[in-house]
Amino acid sequence: MSTGSHPRHDLEPLLTSPVRLSVVAALAPLDKAEFAFVRDLVEVTDSALSKQIAALEEAGLVAVDKGRVGRRSRTWLSLTQEGRSVYRRHLEALRAIAGA
Repeated sequence: MSTGSHPRHDLEPLLTSPVRLSVVAALAPLDKAEFAFVRDLVEVTDSALSKQIAALEEAGLVAVDKGRVGRRSRTWLSLTQEGRSVYRRHLEALRAIAGA
């Protein structure tokens, strides 16, 4: 077997974190989602989600947009094109590893 041919080489290290994978999976079918929606769906605290979003944003996988709805500030999250591509490749690698 040649070096680099195993599907694990296509896994995205950032997505080996269960929380980050859950966040990306939650955002994948959506154009964008409010921070609170993702927090509740993934079942983490604000601070835990903020930390994970910061890592995903720094890697260029997630975009963060802040704005207001009425008087309340809101934060929306979305996958970037790169994020969608990385997520698809990650899932394909997991399927290949599992033999599915």
